[in-house]
Amino acid sequence: MPSEIFQASRWTRGNFLFPTIIEVTDKAVIRRKRSWFSKDEISMSIFKVASVHIKTGMVWSDILIESSGGTDPLASHGHSKADAQRIKELIEEYQAHPSNRTGNPNES
Repeated sequence: MPSEIFQASRWTRGNFLFPTIIEVTDKAVIRRKRSWFSKDEISMSIFKVASVHIKTGMVWSDILIESSGGTDPLASHGHSKADAQRIKELIEEYQAHPSNRTGNPNES
């Protein structure tokens, strides 16, 4: 399955010049944040995701994706409510149906 990419709004704090990007694939969740001279990228296996917390305001949503491995959670703010819900749905779908993954040795 192709990955889906979600970009935070440029109208939210910290995202004006370099908006945060969350990419959800069938194998991992990746958060990318750029700055003037560096790029910060954090990835977490889909099967290590313990919970997805969405905090919605009037317009924008904050997302916190926690790991079952005890590592730092992936946090991002400034996403639309629809994008936040879609991120959560994709993670839950990939966790519930691992047979949809490409390259799965149990596939027939």
